[in-house]
Amino acid sequence: MAQITIVINSREYAVACEDGQEARLLQLSRLLDEKAKLLTTGGQQVNENLLLAMVGLLLADELTELKKGQPAPAANPDAVDKKQVLDAEKQAALKLFDIAERIKKLANKIESL
Repeated sequence: MAQITIVINSREYAVACEDGQEARLLQLSRLLDEKAKLLTTGGQQVNENLLLAMVGLLLADELTELKKGQPAPAANPDAVDKKQVLDAEKQAALKLFDIAERIKKLANKIESL
């Protein structure tokens, strides 16, 4: 398992991922960083929890808008590409792992206050 360091809102996070997924995670982290920078223009500090929620809302909004333009899923369940489903599940698992790690770090920070 590989480990990389991503930067979001000028903060570094160590993230573990499957070998070969490093470039994709770096690409995704740059997207999150761009959204975070949009929300923190003017050098203002935003609570990290609030910033995470706001970035998530921005991305959810974009995803919802993209889905509106997508054709309806195939009526035949056999037409679903199982590899695509597995890849999507893998990506979701990696994202959830990253979020869980960030929540743990935030919880530790809060406990130390």
